[in-house]
Amino acid sequence: MARDADTIQAEIERARDALAVTVDELTVRANPKRLANESKDKALTKVQQPQIKFPLIAVGIVVGALILRKLLR
Repeated sequence: MARDADTIQAEIERARDALAVTVDELTVRANPKRLANESKDKALTKVQQPQIKFPLIAVGIVVGALILRKLLR
């Protein structure tokens, strides 16, 4: 059941190649710019939905009116 050096070397090379692919995938997944862009895109998509967009506009109007009222007093 002893393995020869060529078989062991081939297994090491396959393992090294698999590890390199995994590291490359993790590098792409953990890229901070990509994560930030995805988060920004998700937030913009969410805010564009009518059930979120219109209440946000209403809140902005109310806050703006309150600030204006405070400044004009």
